[in-house]
Amino acid sequence: MSNMMLMVVVLAVMALAYQLGLTRSKKVASTNTGSNQRLHSRPVYHGMLTLLWAVVPAFLVLILWTIVSPGLIQNLVLNSLPSEYQPETADHARVLMNQLHNLASGFAVASEFSEYQIRAADYLQQIQFTSHLLLSSLMATLAATGVVFSTRRIRPDLRARNHVERALHIVLILCSGIAILTTVGIVLSMLGEAFRFFSFVDPLDFFFGTTWNPRFSTVGVSGQTGFGMLPLLWGTFMIALIALAVAIPIGLMAAIYLAEYAPNRVRSVAKPLIEVLAGIPTIVYGFFALITVGPFLSELGVWLGVSIRATSALTAGIVLGLMIIPFISSLSDDILTQVPKTLRDASLGLGATKSETIRKVVLPAALPGITGAVLLAASRAIGETMIVVLAAGNSPVLTANPFEAVSTMTVTIVNQLTGDLDFSSPQSLVAFALGLTLFVITLFLNIIALMIVRKYREQYE
Repeated sequence: MSNMMLMVVVLAVMALAYQLGLTRSKKVASTNTGSNQRLHSRPVYHGMLTLLWAVVPAFLVLILWTIVSPGLIQNLVLNSLPSEYQPETADHARVLMNQLHNLASGFAVASEFSEYQIRAADYLQQIQFTSHLLLSSLMATLAATGVVFSTRRIRPDLRARNHVERALHIVLILCSGIAILTTVGIVLSMLGEAFRFFSFVDPLDFFFGTTWNPRFSTVGVSGQTGFGMLPLLWGTFMIALIALAVAIPIGLMAAIYLAEYAPNRVRSVAKPLIEVLAGIPTIVYGFFALITVGPFLSELGVWLGVSIRATSALTAGIVLGLMIIPFISSLSDDILTQVPKTLRDASLGLGATKSETIRKVVLPAALPGITGAVLLAASRAIGETMIVVLAAGNSPVLTANPFEAVSTMTVTIVNQLTGDLDFSSPQSLVAFALGLTLFVITLFLNIIALMIVRKYREQYE
């Protein structure tokens, strides 16, 4: 059974179980109309409880089966092979099983395989068919049993609403736990590989080194390591600072205009158009920087007598600033509009002009939220990849000239994990150390933003 068919069947079972529970509860309610005992919960909760009893056990079996069955099927297939063809290592077993799966699913040519592999693929196909059949039968049996069990339990004193709300509470906890565990898993996976990298390279040389040349580095020789992170870190912060210098004035002024001056007709059109910038793919921004902004800045430099490279920190910073304008503009606009009108009226009543009211009353009241929006935009700029890949120039040198090409941590991560590389070498493992450092930086910026917002947030009635 395909995934789409399984989804359709599950939805049909959910609808049927809900309808049976709803009908059964209404029938029980009608038979007890003349008595003093009424249904504790509304029929909709009985329908939801029946749905849960039909779907949850079958879903748990599906998860357990998905986890356990691949290992069992692999053991059965490998044990069916002749002794002389038994794989010697786990890697050989994994490669062989991939070949058999391709052969069984029709994605490989049978003439390119041995006779024992063809027989093993046929056996694998039979086991998979049997496994799907057993799984479907077991899930159907559990769903039917759950429906029968739940409908028979429906009675006036059944607290169906309490059971449903408890189940939803558990689902919400699981969803929150999945989000947290995903973050923890990402950090742990990077930590493991980063520790492997630091077994090759001294952490002091990595965090404080000024030379980035991993291809020709002499790892282990003091003072000659080529894994210095400082050129990449400085390039990242230089581009982010240029982006913020572009985005903060434009975004903040746009927010002030939309919140304080723009008529409703203009605001209803301008605000969505500005927010469209946040939905444009970053690769499009990269092409825009490479084809339009970079050559324009280079020609402008020739006209001014200044050497500006088409691919430079300035090009990447300007385009990245255009990309994060909606982050600052939209968040700042929402914060400015939350400042109570009474503060504005009080300032205007004391004789202040509209511009003085904005500068001395509205902006100070909204400053914590605006600061948080700027820091969130900064973390977005630091973590950007595609724009700087195409527009920064990929030159990992420590320079303070924004007109020259630089490289960033995200660009280097892409470079180190691209191509036919040995993922046990320091040249590849360095990407995980860079990723962990970038994760810590962006996490630190987000924490600072949240702390500022929470500490200095104004509460108005």
